[in-house]
Amino acid sequence: MGLFDSHAHYDDDRFDEDRDTIIKGLRQKNDVNPLGVSFVVNSASGYDSTEKAIAISDKYDFIYATAGIHPLEADTATQDLEEKLTHYLSQNKVVALGEIGLDYHYDDAPSKEEQLSVFVRQMALAEKLHKNVIVHDREAHGDCMEVVRQFKGRTVGVFHSFSGSFEMASELVKLGWYISFSGTVTFKNATNVQRSVLAVPDDRLLIETDAPYLAPTPYRGKTNNSSLMFETAKKIAEIRGTDVETIANLTLNNGKKFYGID
Repeated sequence: MGLFDSHAHYDDDRFDEDRDTIIKGLRQKNDVNPLGVSFVVNSASGYDSTEKAIAISDKYDFIYATAGIHPLEADTATQDLEEKLTHYLSQNKVVALGEIGLDYHYDDAPSKEEQLSVFVRQMALAEKLHKNVIVHDREAHGDCMEVVRQFKGRTVGVFHSFSGSFEMASELVKLGWYISFSGTVTFKNATNVQRSVLAVPDDRLLIETDAPYLAPTPYRGKTNNSSLMFETAKKIAEIRGTDVETIANLTLNNGKKFYGID
């Protein structure tokens, strides 16, 4: 039994110097992560990122890829977006459509209208192809939930690195969605996220790194990798009143089920 990292970015430039060394070490059990890592899903953020994610998944048997356009890349979406993503999603180790969604944090980001348009197009494509989606939601809870409700009973997926409320998590679960928690759940000021952990039933819970970002305490500020996720699992176990092995096992099973990995 090892940890299932449901969302990472090993195609990121930060890994260019030591990507192979880091990835080859992930499955090892050590003092940082006594459980090791069983699977990683490398989430794409655009066309180039998708191709890199697929190349990484082809090289390492325990890594899988996704295909999609991140909201901050919405202005790169082309008229043939659906055709391109359909091609990527037909490949064997591409297991979901994402990451997609909305990000209202940056002033110089693509407009809200542009982000919403690309988000809805990809949700519709996921419905057509019967694919799960990975949603990025930053400072856009209301609009993200409006799109989710628009596709109720048609498209479902996971909200990655969840940052919403207990009530939002509860509604997503009722609508058939999964919730994934990153290292932010270990941060001292993340009381809202920590509370939302209790809204998610055992069979809808996932954990992730979002590597190289969001390293958990006590590694906060460092380059994240899947081994450090042990601290995230440990914190979630503490919140839910159970042990880390239980969290590791149920999130491993949930990850395999959600992404269709045998």
